[in-house]
Amino acid sequence: MKKQLAVILVALSLFSGNVWALTLGEARTQGRVGETLNGYLVALKTDAETQTLVSEINKARNASYQQLAESNNIPADEVAKMAGQKLVARAKPGEYVQGINGKWLRKE
Repeated sequence: MKKQLAVILVALSLFSGNVWALTLGEARTQGRVGETLNGYLVALKTDAETQTLVSEINKARNASYQQLAESNNIPADEVAKMAGQKLVARAKPGEYVQGINGKWLRKE
């Protein structure tokens, strides 16, 4: 079950990025958003475009996490945390991630 869940989480993280590929990619490289270990994006800039992007992506991620949780009979927050760890690990150099201490770091 863990292997299946891991595969699903990787697919989910790819799906989340592909739906808004250009906009999310631009937001990441411009330092407008950051990935957290809890599986959700945070807007680091407060403009409306960034806020809307973050809201839409997080809404889609939440729905996917809920579905995966129900399918695997585990809490949704556990699914989100597993996805968050993968998303933070996959962040590219120059993108922002939130460390375990809560501080924002730019990946090198």
